[in-house]
Amino acid sequence: MKSFPIYAVLVCIMIGNSSAFRKVAENPDAIIGIWLVQDSLSKVKIEKENGKFIGKIVWLREPTAKNGKPKVDTKNPDVAMQGRPLLGLQLLTNFVFDSDNVWNDGDIYDPHSGKTYSCKITLKDNNVVEIRGYVGISLFGRTEIWKRCL
Repeated sequence: MKSFPIYAVLVCIMIGNSSAFRKVAENPDAIIGIWLVQDSLSKVKIEKENGKFIGKIVWLREPTAKNGKPKVDTKNPDVAMQGRPLLGLQLLTNFVFDSDNVWNDGDIYDPHSGKTYSCKITLKDNNVVEIRGYVGISLFGRTEIWKRCL
């Protein structure tokens, strides 16, 4: 039984070095790519622009309205913006890499409600991000899981 502590230490070292238990490597550009949103109705391309990260709708499952015209931002509280197409619409703005695979200080626009929320993006692994939109503090909000397409 005297060798038990040695085995425990060796097991801990092996688990700590295992790729299955290793954190995703911190890379400020790791969220760049195309992401399928949780409801699978759209894809958002996250890219870097002027040192900050933004995200635009690049694909819609149903890009046209019942009238056959492209879907537009009808819920926007600014009447002048209600005619802008959803395809190409910027949803994510001003994100900066923080640490621990988190991007903060950004906003997310919800075209379903016409509202903009504070937002935090967390890279869970190389193919999954957690998008947390909130009002005030992160405690009051909603989280979505997006999966990488490309």
